[in-house]
Amino acid sequence: MVFEISSVVSKLQMVSTSDHASVVSMNLFVALLCACIVIGHLLEENRWMNESITALMIGISTGVIILLFSGGKSSHILVFSEDLFFIYLLPPIIFNAGFQVKKKQFFVNFMTIMLFGAIGTLISCAVITLGASQIFEKLDIGPLELGDYLAIGAIFAATDSVCTLQVLNQDETPLLYSLVFGEGVVNDATSVVLFNAIQSFDLNHIDPSIALHFLGNFLCLFVASTMLGVLTGLLSAYIIKKLYIGRHSTDREVALMMLMAYLSYMLAELCYLSGILTVFFCGIVMSHYTWHNVTESSRITTKHSFATLSFVAEIFIFLYVGMDALDIEKWKFVSDSPGTSIAASSVLLGLILVGRAAFVFPLSFISNLAKKSPNEKISFRQQVIIWWAGLMRGAVSMALAYNQFTMSGHTSLRSNAIMITSTITVVLVSTVVFGLMTKPLIRLLLPHTPNHKEINIVIATDTSTPKSATVPLLGSAQDSEVDIDPIHRPSSIRALLRTPTHTVHRLWRKFDDAFMRPVFGGRGFVPVEPGSPSERNGHQWR
Repeated sequence: MVFEISSVVSKLQMVSTSDHASVVSMNLFVALLCACIVIGHLLEENRWMNESITALMIGISTGVIILLFSGGKSSHILVFSEDLFFIYLLPPIIFNAGFQVKKKQFFVNFMTIMLFGAIGTLISCAVITLGASQIFEKLDIGPLELGDYLAIGAIFAATDSVCTLQVLNQDETPLLYSLVFGEGVVNDATSVVLFNAIQSFDLNHIDPSIALHFLGNFLCLFVASTMLGVLTGLLSAYIIKKLYIGRHSTDREVALMMLMAYLSYMLAELCYLSGILTVFFCGIVMSHYTWHNVTESSRITTKHSFATLSFVAEIFIFLYVGMDALDIEKWKFVSDSPGTSIAASSVLLGLILVGRAAFVFPLSFISNLAKKSPNEKISFRQQVIIWWAGLMRGAVSMALAYNQFTMSGHTSLRSNAIMITSTITVVLVSTVVFGLMTKPLIRLLLPHTPNHKEINIVIATDTSTPKSATVPLLGSAQDSEVDIDPIHRPSSIRALLRTPTHTVHRLWRKFDDAFMRPVFGGRGFVPVEPGSPSERNGHQWR
């Protein structure tokens, strides 16, 4: 009896110690997040630094300190987890990007974005896979199978849209921003789908039907994921418009928007679809319809809430990656042959450079052939920036590498440890070196900076986006809308073929005004309380 009581007491003490350690870890991590924000603010005008690099450097510095205090036993307070990244951190970042993106710029360049994001990712994956399979065998890394090489191609074909978003400004460089960001979203989705397909297919029996099967699966997944995001966004717009929840509580409006946005991502994961694509298009639909259906205070709240959640998640990721970069367990495996790890990292960086160049410049040439207006074509300088901005690798590559080469974050194989340490090195070098040089590169290649008037013109041409910092959030600019091409309105099939983008936009506007907005609300919809004088006088969408 005494033994049982002492056993229970010891277990309770262990649980209490574990809980205390978790509290200490979370306190330290929150304090580091605050430090990242403060230091990022102080470095706001720095031409080299951005907040992602700042968080990464703080994470590495903290890892070094923890490593010293623990006597070389540990370098982090949290272990990197792909589940934490994909389920909790990535959704708010991608949703906010879709919620705040300039929709006109995105859809005008949609075909080019798909070329870069889907076809380009496959080309990059093929180049990295072929290069790694030929060179790694000579480096004596260890036993790697065909599935491992294909997974390496998918892992390092994934660009880091989080880094890129902080480098470019969609008001100053709208074309570049829409291309790089749009490619980043499609690229992440393609890389994850490709990675999952590699793990699910039987690579011992390869035949031409596998390629067709993969292509068919990808197209179905892309369409299904997009439609799920659109339907979830439309459902949220219809519920809020029909019930006018804001007449009782604006908190419920905001909560419903946030929860339905996250629900779209989790539904996609539940149905084995691409949560990235789903939550991105859900954000676009919510910004076009739902955001205009809520009360004025809810519009301000949601705009800043989504941006804040995305911002904190981005900083959390880079801090997280920086602290995990010095994981002593994995570096011990390569301590006897550091040259091999360095060589593998160098090879992967070189393949990333070559793989990205292999599709950016050829596909830009093909895209330019289909565009007749010089303003719509991608200049060589812009192509260089697109190539460079997409060289950074981040948490997506880390999460996929951990999934492929570790078991619950741990590994006992030398080859797997080398691949993890090489991935960490590539992420650090690409983020810090390429990230530091991106701002100066943009200023060198695109020295012209738009003045205040030009920026206001850019914002005015896309008033459907809730991200409007220099104009009143709910002013007259929100209720105005400017066509992409207000002068030329082609009505014949020949004109449609000559200016397809502008014509499709005009036809969509007509369909949207006639059928979609009366049902789902949107710009111009003014919520009214049932029975109020404004409702009795009749509403424009009634």
